[in-house]
Amino acid sequence: MPQHNNRKSDEAHQDGRGVIRSVAVISNQARSMLHHRGPLIAAMIGCGVRVYALAPDHDGASRAEVEALGAVPVDYRLDRTGMNPLRDLGHMLRLSRLLRRLDVDASFGYFIKPVIYGSLAAWLAGVPQRFALIAGLGYVFTDGDTPPDLKKRSLKLIVSLLYRLALHRCAQVFFENGDDLQHFATAGHLPRGVGLNVHGTGVYLDHYAHVPPPLGDTPPVFLLVARLLREKGLYEFAEAARRVKARYPAARFVLLGGLDDNPGSLTQETVQGWVQEGIIEWPGAVADVRPYLMASSVFVLPSWREGLPRSTTEALATGRAVITTDAPGCRDTVIAGENGLLVPVRDPAALAAAMQHFIDHPEDVARMGAASRALAEARFDVHKINATILQAMGIAPAP
Repeated sequence: MPQHNNRKSDEAHQDGRGVIRSVAVISNQARSMLHHRGPLIAAMIGCGVRVYALAPDHDGASRAEVEALGAVPVDYRLDRTGMNPLRDLGHMLRLSRLLRRLDVDASFGYFIKPVIYGSLAAWLAGVPQRFALIAGLGYVFTDGDTPPDLKKRSLKLIVSLLYRLALHRCAQVFFENGDDLQHFATAGHLPRGVGLNVHGTGVYLDHYAHVPPPLGDTPPVFLLVARLLREKGLYEFAEAARRVKARYPAARFVLLGGLDDNPGSLTQETVQGWVQEGIIEWPGAVADVRPYLMASSVFVLPSWREGLPRSTTEALATGRAVITTDAPGCRDTVIAGENGLLVPVRDPAALAAAMQHFIDHPEDVARMGAASRALAEARFDVHKINATILQAMGIAPAP
């Protein structure tokens, strides 16, 4: 058993936890950390906490951005998508030694490997408090078109055991939606009372200004922003676009996102085939999605499962009606009939019908778009979500 650090045992909160003055935020990608957790890191620093931003792929640009936030960029080793347990074990032990040298009061891991191996490494290093954020269940827990093969079933079992091992050593585990929290609680992956639904990453409402959708004679534009993964519902999007364009040839379908090394990634040939067929426009990955959001009529995400999709909350803030699936994480972003429509998972016919609804009823594009902005302000304000996380960690004083 590791000897846990009690160097601050004389400075404790009423709940028995020590005062947190330094945190290691453990990520699997520098760019993702800055995009999704930059506001949280800034909020920690604003509370007087020293933050070490750990990523396996820091470059000059990400280091500069981390330092601009006031945090310290730190490199560590991680095989983000590999499935070699011996290599992962070696990386975990090296991370444990690194955390011991940093001498932090707390760790905060998110995404599957930083949560599992980061939490265990922090425990081995004697880091007094460990926190984790489950940002969706990912490829292993997402059902495909066919029953999972032996490899995937075995992987799911191993990952479940590792989650249980890691999360039982965390003071608090944050979830982006209630379905995932219920799944982990029912499966026994976390102790009673340590799970908290924080409703996603949050969105900067000032950065994504409310802009009325284009109406009038402008052809309708249906926008999907996602990594090019099968489980994002891209095949369903393409088939729905094919059906809608047969009836409304002027309708446009725009896909933003880049190729990925995930096992469920699409090939460039597949997407280019849709482009050549004339059903999809594919600008690729872009640095700033706001011009595309503002030019769109309706936002679409036919995903099979999510944590809480950041792309959808950005669309909500911009004031766009949403079509998404009645699936974990996705359903949290739509009040059906008020700010958008919910469709079944893997149902291109239902998706096409929802798209046609907005073409036939353009008044709903504006009405539901305004309701989306109101929902973003009420539920997905990044400042509110970060305040909830920091209060649960004991960093920010409770109101």
